[in-house]
Amino acid sequence: MAKNNIAARWLVATLGLVLVAFGVALSLKSNLGTAPVSCPPAVLNLQWTAISFGTFTWMMHLVFIVLQMVMKRKVWDTHYLLQLAAAFVFGYLCDACIWLLRNVEVTSYVMKMVFCLLTVLFTAVGIRLEVIGNAWMLAGEKVVVVFSEVTGIKFSNAKIGEDVLLVLVSAIFAWICFGNPFGHGEHIVIREGTLILAVFTGLCMKLTDPLVDKVFKPLLHE
Repeated sequence: MAKNNIAARWLVATLGLVLVAFGVALSLKSNLGTAPVSCPPAVLNLQWTAISFGTFTWMMHLVFIVLQMVMKRKVWDTHYLLQLAAAFVFGYLCDACIWLLRNVEVTSYVMKMVFCLLTVLFTAVGIRLEVIGNAWMLAGEKVVVVFSEVTGIKFSNAKIGEDVLLVLVSAIFAWICFGNPFGHGEHIVIREGTLILAVFTGLCMKLTDPLVDKVFKPLLHE
């Protein structure tokens, strides 16, 4: 029986984080709206620009970890540490990818939509790599799993609820801060791209998952 290759698992899962982070940077650059889970840090970054998007991202994931503690009534769990580490790594990977794209100009709507669709692709592949790597754990997904287990609500329905709540909270905060529920000035956080990412990422995974599995799963065994 083949044994799991631990080093390969971590490399594959880390590659997944990198791709998802790059997808986040692409969505921000598209200015058509970012994924629901990235809406809160994006709005907060617009309000407090001295604090990076990545910093707000790991802070949000810290809140997700605390929510898990409350729901599970369990203060200590080794999974919390893995999620905390993943939050820091992912947050600053987002900052690095945003920096890499800092000089890229996206002006036409067609190019903005291309960036949005590329976000869907990068996110879909990245999430699958995280799943098959089974090393890093992002609290944004794990909190939905815990909520589903505690309440008995299906994961898919709980995930939709999380997305709606995050977008709603972000829109309210943006309205309070900027008088505009979609963003601030030329910087858009919630728009059609938000809906596209929420709906089409899962659909894209149905197409990309078999290919990702075929390429990467053989690397995870020795």
